[in-house]
Amino acid sequence: MPAVPILRWLPAYQRSDLGADTIAGLTTAVMLIPQAMGYAMLAGLPPIHGLYAALAPLLVYAALGTSRHLAVGPVAMDSILVAAGVGAIATVGTETYVVIAAALGVMVGVVQAGLGFLRAGFLVNFLSRPVVSGFTSAAALIIAGSQLGHLLGVELPRTHHVHLVVWKSLEQLATWSWPTIAVGVTSVAALLILRAKWPRFPGALFVVAVATLAVWGLGLGEAGVAIVGAVPAGLPGMQVPKIDPVLLADLLPLAATIALVSFMEAISVGRVFATVHRYDILPNRELIALGFANVAGGFTGGYPIAGGFSRTAVNVRAGARTQLAAIVTAGVVIVTLLVFTGAFYYLPNAALSAVIIAAVLGLIDIRGAMEIFRVKREDFALLVLTFVATLSLGIQYGILVGIGASVLLFLVRTTRPHFAVLGRIPESQTYLNIARHPHAKQAPGIVLVRIDAQFYFGNVSFLKETVRGVIADAESPVRYIVLEAAGVNQLDSAAAATLAELNDELASVGIKLVLTRVKGPVRDVLHRTGLLEKLAAEGRIFMSTHRAMEVLRSGAALPDLSPPADDPRAPSDRVGCGMLNQD
Repeated sequence: MPAVPILRWLPAYQRSDLGADTIAGLTTAVMLIPQAMGYAMLAGLPPIHGLYAALAPLLVYAALGTSRHLAVGPVAMDSILVAAGVGAIATVGTETYVVIAAALGVMVGVVQAGLGFLRAGFLVNFLSRPVVSGFTSAAALIIAGSQLGHLLGVELPRTHHVHLVVWKSLEQLATWSWPTIAVGVTSVAALLILRAKWPRFPGALFVVAVATLAVWGLGLGEAGVAIVGAVPAGLPGMQVPKIDPVLLADLLPLAATIALVSFMEAISVGRVFATVHRYDILPNRELIALGFANVAGGFTGGYPIAGGFSRTAVNVRAGARTQLAAIVTAGVVIVTLLVFTGAFYYLPNAALSAVIIAAVLGLIDIRGAMEIFRVKREDFALLVLTFVATLSLGIQYGILVGIGASVLLFLVRTTRPHFAVLGRIPESQTYLNIARHPHAKQAPGIVLVRIDAQFYFGNVSFLKETVRGVIADAESPVRYIVLEAAGVNQLDSAAAATLAELNDELASVGIKLVLTRVKGPVRDVLHRTGLLEKLAAEGRIFMSTHRAMEVLRSGAALPDLSPPADDPRAPSDRVGCGMLNQD
């Protein structure tokens, strides 16, 4: 595959796809333009910078991205993160704020591209589904709350505390702008109805156009309805954002957070449609593509971008087949910047806020939360923790709390893995968990146990204590502990040493440790410690659990499975007369 994806698909482009890609690009542009302006306002930027962020990044991603359908550009999540982070160090509406937001886009791009070149796409796996669900639901509420002031026509504090925003708005009840409320509420209602009844209809563009005409025709601007005002015409120039190096260091944690969150959003969306259309998304190349797209956006007056689900879905429904559709979309943005910016003068801020609110309401994942609650309560607790942390601490720290809790839960699960005592199902060679299958029978004097996890330094103590516990709970004196190791894929040096210690400890009280179904990588580690040869010499390693139980129940002498001293086979092949060579 060529290093630059466009060099692969463009020479092989089918002319029959041109019509579908053109229609899809035009359709997506109709949705993108009002959304981009609204999301820029959400980020604390003039609406025109949303269009800047919807130009160069689209062209760069079209050349470098591995998704045929992903529609990149401004998204709600990145926008609110920009507002929260940049708003803490600069005043909204100032040139400094705009420059810092652009510099942040470049930093996000550098982080993403760097991770891509380091092949660190696996990092997105730490954003588990419960974390993502809790985070996006809380973020949706914060985003909707941040737009309440524009809907009511009042100044409200920029905060992630939704209850505080609501309270402050009620305190200003006497100053509410009822014409603004009429425009905003009507716009939200119209968007929701259009999306429910006619999902393919360009509702956002229609509502924005009607609201603009209403403000112009009815003179609502003079009645207190805030409007966008003059929007500069022309294409953005290339410029490196210049900010204090100390400030760059302060922005790095925010840039890393946005880089991870936006990559997670883009790769999740891309994989959905790649699966449907049967092609592969390459995570590391996606990181590089998004990284260069963000750098391009920052150099042209934009701010951090990602792949949006709603626009990608529209792109796919409209028939997009390649990233040529994105190039068409960028072309429409260029024409808009050159010709139609004057049409935005009477565009009410309340209508743009309505576009944002209608878009983010779909992020509240109630159905997903209910499914997680039904499937795994621990995961639901993680979802709730992330949701509460995001609402109470803010979006940037909420996602970090969620990731930290997810990693902690993973560590807890691996340090206390599933451990089962097995019994034989009558008239069969099957051995199952006696806690789940009470009719499974245990052999007197033999305890068969199974551990379902990698065995490493973090869970060695748990294994030893559990084995001691099952011996103490046994109904008859124990002569053998049989460890079925089929579920053990990895073994580190600490775990190997612990097995040797456990073998000696059991031997001191007259109990023999027997291993069955040991996998090749685990067997290799045991060989290097000498324990494998020791157990094999005493016939205490079996490939078949049933065979081991039959031999132990019969009371026959255990077979010596160690090879002759002059056996020429490789170390990992020698033990067990060849029958242990299977992986």
